Amino acid sequence: MRNRFDEQLQQLHIELIQMGALCEDAISQATEALLKKDAELAERAMESEREIDQKERIVESLCLKLLLQQQPVAGDLREISAALKMISDLERIGDQAADIAELTRYITIPSESGKLHIADMARATAAMVTDSVDSFVRRDLELARRVMAADDRVDRLFDRVKAELIELIAADAQNGELGLDLLMVAKYFERIGDHATNVAEWVEYSITGEHPESNDKQRL
Repeated sequence: MRNRFDEQLQQLHIELIQMGALCEDAISQATEALLKKDAELAERAMESEREIDQKERIVESLCLKLLLQQQPVAGDLREISAALKMISDLERIGDQAADIAELTRYITIPSESGKLHIADMARATAAMVTDSVDSFVRRDLELARRVMAADDRVDRLFDRVKAELIELIAADAQNGELGLDLLMVAKYFERIGDHATNVAEWVEYSITGEHPESNDKQRL
């Protein structure tokens, strides 16, 4: 019975790794679509989002089978329960990457805008997503906590992008609509960072049995 449980748990890990990789792909594709105004990459990001939704259903079904058929206890139960929570955040990451991709049809980024730091936000959040899932599979508490700490860097990058966009609009009021669109993109990246942090917090719960205290900002 335990061997069967371990096999299913290993499959759960594989599915989660694949879901995390799809999220990373969606973020990368949406970012490149934005920076290069590439409609094909935008469509690929939205296709990745649809694959993420499908993967969420697969992982949810596997978790429910483990709960109902194997009746796990203690640490195993926490691990499966945490996985169910994590896939909700990963699905939202996919949604927000698709939202960024959707915005690319309306945005042309001038060279003097916040392009550089938006790209930095994208790289930072993609790394957080990958590390949060890795920390779950490897049961690496320190890596999970590094993901939580990395959210502060994403928040600082968001503040830099806001400052850049204020300068862009101040230089030419006609940049107002562009500035608002880019601010929305930056906000999506900030939310991706928040969701990756949520995943890392559920990893800590799965390992220690204690969920970290929520910070002051609401993660949507």
